[in-house]
Amino acid sequence: MQQNTVTGSMNALADAAAAASKGKGLPPVHLWNPPFCGDIDMRIARDGTWFYEGTPIGRHALARLFSTILKREGDAYFLVTPVEKVGITVEDAPFVAVDFRANGAGDAQQLTFVTNMGDEATAGPENPLRVERDPQTGEPAPYIHIRAGLEALIDRKSFYRLVELGAHADHDGASWFGLWSAGAFFPIIPSDELV
Repeated sequence: MQQNTVTGSMNALADAAAAASKGKGLPPVHLWNPPFCGDIDMRIARDGTWFYEGTPIGRHALARLFSTILKREGDAYFLVTPVEKVGITVEDAPFVAVDFRANGAGDAQQLTFVTNMGDEATAGPENPLRVERDPQTGEPAPYIHIRAGLEALIDRKSFYRLVELGAHADHDGASWFGLWSAGAFFPIIPSDELV
């Protein structure tokens, strides 16, 4: 099956996004189910940079606007307005967590993350943290759920700071090193694998 590629302008999509985003808070993309119009040549790189037709989108406000109408369905990502839905490419996660703040300690600690697009999310049962490990190198790739199935890759400097806040706790009958936030424990690595 051949994929339909949309050649509409970024400006038209930006205008539709701006109209949909009027008001307080994020637009209700979870309520919108417009017809699929095809894919657009837009990509979010692993480092969080947005590209249109191979060129970085230099205006942060424009990338932020597009991020507010981002929707995930399964493993696919779309920009959605009330009248159209176009597919985009996301290399890893659509956001990058570029900083966090910690309040409290122990299991009462709360970790609140800020993304490259200005979104905030406190890790907890509704916004879990997870760590994927590269099968060859064992290198961790940590993520935080931001909203509606959309995650942020936690940047390296933030992850190193998080490790300093880590603790050992029982998880699935074994001791794990991980992080507490909002009363939930998020395992990173089995305690016996720490060097």
